[in-house]
Amino acid sequence: MTFFKAKQSLGQNFLMHARIAERIAMVAKLTSDSVVFEIGPGTGMLTRELLKVAREVVALEADYALFEKLQHDFANEITAGRLKLLQGDIRTFDISSLPSGYALVANIPYYLTGEIFRMFLASENQPSSMTLLVQKEVAERVARQKKESILSLSVKAYGTPTYEFTVPRGAFNPAPNVDSAVLTVRDISRKHFASREAEQYFFSLIRAGFAHKRKFVRNNLSDAGFSAGDIPEKARAEDLSLEQWFALVRPV
Repeated sequence: MTFFKAKQSLGQNFLMHARIAERIAMVAKLTSDSVVFEIGPGTGMLTRELLKVAREVVALEADYALFEKLQHDFANEITAGRLKLLQGDIRTFDISSLPSGYALVANIPYYLTGEIFRMFLASENQPSSMTLLVQKEVAERVARQKKESILSLSVKAYGTPTYEFTVPRGAFNPAPNVDSAVLTVRDISRKHFASREAEQYFFSLIRAGFAHKRKFVRNNLSDAGFSAGDIPEKARAEDLSLEQWFALVRPV
């Protein structure tokens, strides 16, 4: 097997354990009707497991050398129409080209985590679910911690996050400096927003609320021209629940 040296510029940490890849595919709860979109298939470890359970996998690889190797390794699956292999950068990918109801499953570059959440959750063509291998700290912040952040609120506004399991750093080549975890987001929708304007207002509101972490949220919102409603006088942005933030969104 040809060994590929990971490229730091692409944030590559190749998953090397088939059992972990199998478990990721399992917690994604895919069926024989599922169409999966995979970002950065790399060496194809996770791709193989996804192909065992899903009807079709669409995989986007930024590294052209890996793209060529994947074309060779998965030639049969590509010919059969079960794998659609694309080459390109996820940041310029057209999400609208994916079929409605697709599931996003991927081992994503750490430095793109926030951007990938924003891209897909705010997209007109939202995934039915997301199963992502991310930094353990990020997964805990989104799904386990009581203190909120812009990221955790942004995810919870659209779906239900769950911390599935921890993946040790030794499962990757090269090994990152921190452990990882699998995070799922299910029940993805825009049901909490009456309109696009309300959605935009909500995110403007939380950005203003978190603008200065040491200040009380009432002061941050007042400084930005928003109403603080019934928010406690000495509450900080991280102390407010998603429901309290939604209560601040006036009809627009």
